[in-house]
Amino acid sequence: MAAPHPPADAGPSLSPLARGEGLHSVSPSPRKRGEGWGEGLSGARTTDASGWFASLAVYREPRLIAILLMGFSSGLPLALTGATLSLRLADIGVSLTAIGLFTLVRFSYSCKFLWSPLIDRLPIPMLTARLGRRRSWALALQAALVLAILALGVTDPREDPWPTALAAVAVAFLSASQDIVIDAYRIELLRPEEQGAGAAATQWGYRFGMLASGAGALYAASFGGWTFAYVVMAALMLVGMATVWLTPEPAGIDDPQPNAGETGLERLEAWLARAVVAPFVDLVRRNGPSGLVVILLFTVLYKLGEAVAGTMSNPLYVLLGFTKVEIATVAKIYGVAATLAGVAAGGIMVARLGVLRALLFSGVLQMLSNLMYVAQVWAGHDVFVLTLTIGTENLTNGMGSAAFVAYLSGLCNTAFTATQYALLTSLMTIGINLLSASGGYLADQLGWIPFFLITSAACLPGLALLLWIMRFETARTFASFRDGPQGQARNP
Repeated sequence: MAAPHPPADAGPSLSPLARGEGLHSVSPSPRKRGEGWGEGLSGARTTDASGWFASLAVYREPRLIAILLMGFSSGLPLALTGATLSLRLADIGVSLTAIGLFTLVRFSYSCKFLWSPLIDRLPIPMLTARLGRRRSWALALQAALVLAILALGVTDPREDPWPTALAAVAVAFLSASQDIVIDAYRIELLRPEEQGAGAAATQWGYRFGMLASGAGALYAASFGGWTFAYVVMAALMLVGMATVWLTPEPAGIDDPQPNAGETGLERLEAWLARAVVAPFVDLVRRNGPSGLVVILLFTVLYKLGEAVAGTMSNPLYVLLGFTKVEIATVAKIYGVAATLAGVAAGGIMVARLGVLRALLFSGVLQMLSNLMYVAQVWAGHDVFVLTLTIGTENLTNGMGSAAFVAYLSGLCNTAFTATQYALLTSLMTIGINLLSASGGYLADQLGWIPFFLITSAACLPGLALLLWIMRFETARTFASFRDGPQGQARNP
């Protein structure tokens, strides 16, 4: 059994926004003082080129490599119930109606917060005591995922689609559950100033996993058939299992305590209060009702403008006459490279500038990048402009995503990491999916140029809420300096 990693933080929460701590006089180290939110690793004034390049060294940390490989394991199953499955169904002649209905099997990703308290608090008999809370759940879910992926590969959707659908539901459910554990594992394993780099590393790994189960599965299917392809994908899950096995359990995490109560009903009520109610009460207590409302609204609105524009990008390219080869070459190859570069840049920005400044800078760039679609409409069928449009959009989207994941990670209390992070990401996903569903109607009614101007303006509410959060944090910082430790205790 691996020795636990040294505690990343002495307090129960990974961010001053969550705790009300942060910039106080008794912690002279900039890393402890700013914790990645305000000043970054070395203070806001240290932004020389050598310092920025030196920030890349964090990606050599063994913890970051482990996070990248866990991200690979997290991203691998996604396409197996999405694009790859749809292509498999179309390849064997399944009707378009049935293919459309198969998208429902992925609903687990949007409601994973419902069972996250179970994963966050329940021990697995025999395994948790031996491996730890996070490692036991991760390994159990990954082993189950291997079996579910194999089952999905041996089914024949043309003869009987129901076993395929049930296996796909199982893969999606187990994959969403694995995400819960891996997200909590990442947040608890990394120090506060490493959260930005951790967000970048997990997204790099996630996209490589999606590439393996997308293009990689297609190559494997072309070589040996669909069953062979799914066997290869199941084998690749061993990457994540080996990583979890070799990575220590995060230290400083409270072990689940026996529930008080004389009867089974009383113990159940005690468990529900601790596992389900307490995480939500904790968010309200640490941020205040009004502060939490602002944070949740910001979670929904920060990526809204970029998401709405993105839903209509491919229809625009087709309308402008771009071929499938042109779109695939620019969007799927060059675009992915631009996204990965943006993710890495976003992680460095968080380390150097702090989470909130990185969010603001990335958010403004995301807003401006939507205007490239207007330039694309004016240029028409121009591959060079298409390259600029996709490169700009993917680069800024990657930067914003890395900063946003770091921000959500910092909101979590380590006593309820899995539950709180699952809630925040599910809220973000549901909100974006619902609000961006009107994108096609707006583009159809208004035309392309007004539509993309509106998507740029849709970024403003999220940025306004971010400025409110930054002002709130500044006020809290000055209160910490003025009142000292006693003031912090009065204003948690």
